[in-house]
Amino acid sequence: MSDVHALSGAYVLDALTDIERAAFKRHLASCATCAIEVAELRETAARLADGAWSVPPPALRDKVFAEVSRTRQDAPVAAKPIRPQRNRRLFTVAAAVVLAAAAATGTFAVQERRLDDQRTVAQAEAARVTAVLSAPDAALRSATSASGVRLTVVTSQSRNEAVLTMSADRPAGADRTYQLWMLDGSTAVNAGVLPVGTTSATRLLSGAAAADAFAVTIEPPSGSATPTLPTVGEVSVA
Repeated sequence: MSDVHALSGAYVLDALTDIERAAFKRHLASCATCAIEVAELRETAARLADGAWSVPPPALRDKVFAEVSRTRQDAPVAAKPIRPQRNRRLFTVAAAVVLAAAAATGTFAVQERRLDDQRTVAQAEAARVTAVLSAPDAALRSATSASGVRLTVVTSQSRNEAVLTMSADRPAGADRTYQLWMLDGSTAVNAGVLPVGTTSATRLLSGAAAADAFAVTIEPPSGSATPTLPTVGEVSVA
């Protein structure tokens, strides 16, 4: 999903997959812009449907029954008795259908539970992000490098957490990706490896009180244990 903000129209038209729909519904809970856009699109769609129906004229019913009375009806065909073997076959097919439906229902229930669990985790993390941003001691720092990478971080010493946002002008390169770091002197702590091709991300980081800087490097797709220098973006919070 390259840009979740671009899914508003498809969401209103019910043109998303189950996973995309669940992800976009979670996104709507925290994005007022998309929520407004979805409401406006739904109102527009409802208005477009206003002229698509009309009440049938009173004479239509009489015309239909007149045509029915003039139309010759086929004689009913006597039903053939069903052989016992056919009955057994129908029973087998019906049983298979019931079992398949039960299996599908079970699978759907498992998927729903997983989505509920993911939704709960996302809501809990969103609450933590809000707590950091609204903390009395929240401090914001940002910096843009010559490489076109911008880092913005909000730290809270009292919560020992930080919210780090990165945006880049372009992907890291072929078979390369961006990796985020918390720096404490000469010690670098992995703060997240981004998927290949990603140019923006937001991370909630714990244990950030001791960090004196945050940085981003270009690494292999699986990330690295230590930063590959030089960094392509860095912001100091000391």
